[in-house]
Amino acid sequence: MTLVRHLAAAIVVAVILVVLSIQLGSYRDYQMAEVAAYVTAVAGLTVLIGLSGQISIGNGAFMAIGAYGGALLLIHLNWPLELVLLASVVIAAAGGAIFGLAGATLMLAVALPTLANQYASLFGGDQGLSTSINTPAFLGPTFPPTRWLAWVTCAGALIILVLLANLGRSRVGRSWRAVRDDEVAASLAGLNVARLQILAFVVSAACAGLGGALLALVTGIVAPGAYTLTLSIGLLTAAVIGGLGSLLGAVWGGLLLVLVPTYLTNVAASHGFSGAASSSVPIAAYGVVLIVVMLVFPAGIQGGLRRLFGPAAPAAAAPINVLRRRRPASEHQEEGTT
Repeated sequence: MTLVRHLAAAIVVAVILVVLSIQLGSYRDYQMAEVAAYVTAVAGLTVLIGLSGQISIGNGAFMAIGAYGGALLLIHLNWPLELVLLASVVIAAAGGAIFGLAGATLMLAVALPTLANQYASLFGGDQGLSTSINTPAFLGPTFPPTRWLAWVTCAGALIILVLLANLGRSRVGRSWRAVRDDEVAASLAGLNVARLQILAFVVSAACAGLGGALLALVTGIVAPGAYTLTLSIGLLTAAVIGGLGSLLGAVWGGLLLVLVPTYLTNVAASHGFSGAASSSVPIAAYGVVLIVVMLVFPAGIQGGLRRLFGPAAPAAAAPINVLRRRRPASEHQEEGTT
């Protein structure tokens, strides 16, 4: 019944998005597609942190892995779009297994963009790789390309959200929560903690890889400047502000990543700011928004909505609880003897 309920909700949302894309213009279609790509990546990260209690500062690098993998397959092998997206998921998931095991996500986020310059003949250097997809012929020659991109990216995001929603309610999701709450107790209960933690990294990296491939289709280019450490920090910030452990929180985070910088840049330009000053406004505003949300709603936007509207809004885990430092088992034992 859970799967059926999630599928029904996804179908309703898909219909609403299709209607909106038809009513709105090309620019809004582009924004919708960009939001969907980021939601896909943030959803994996919020599951990693909110359910398994781990943190990753390298999801921007996993987005780059998926984006470059998909672009290379499109350019050199001309694979169908659905196979390209699936391959991006698999490639990024493999990267998540390797670097999640090594615990080197920060190093990956810093080092990976430089590979494009070292292997410019393959990755295109600073200029990057160009990507494009054709609108299916059955939609007609006048069908807007941006609308097709919006449909593709929203479909990818909805599929990921449905899969993650069911995974979170499965035995794996319950095991992740047990590991998050107390690794020692989970291990004593027979859970393989290391395997579960690596699986969480694989799932998160796979989502980021798909998000990166979708974003590459939206922007039409894959360049190292788009996948720096700043992107990884932005994804982490979006997950925290949206609400860790809540997939609706990932939607809020994706909206913030796309709409807030655009709006603030326009506001800064309209008030006479230009150049570096105009580009600095969104960065400063992100910091202010993060501070305000964490002070007013420690569990993020979704947690705040649940506080306002009660059980009608899905719960989100508070970052302070999820990201707290786990104490050694000896400390727990000492507390029990005092």
